[in-house]
Amino acid sequence: QVQLVESGGGLVQPGGSLRLSCAASGSIFSIYDMAWYRQAPGKERVFVARMFRGGSPIYTDSVKGRFTISGDSAKNMVFLQMNNLKLEDTAVYYCKDLRYPNYWGKGTLVTVSS
Repeated sequence: QVQLVESGGGLVQPGGSLRLSCAASGSIFSIYDMAWYRQAPGKERVFVARMFRGGSPIYTDSVKGRFTISGDSAKNMVFLQMNNLKLEDTAVYYCKDLRYPNYWGKGTLVTVSS
């Protein structure tokens, strides 16, 4: 059974940066199966970014040029570098192993506020 633990969230001012981390265990890890999602207050959970084997990562339009997904296969970890944060980036961020559609970790809260 896969286990995902997100960390790195916090309170940041608009224009600031955060780096989220996700530690995976319990299954054979591949960074190419990993993605980030987020759920803003009162809204549905939505896709943010994922990696592709042999191709460039993909991002939802609202974060392109500001967020970067990366991973460390040796450490079973995936990251999300978030720069130039905006108020609308406020959300709980979840990493996701796409092979397990029904499993979600607890997420990490990112609050962008002045």
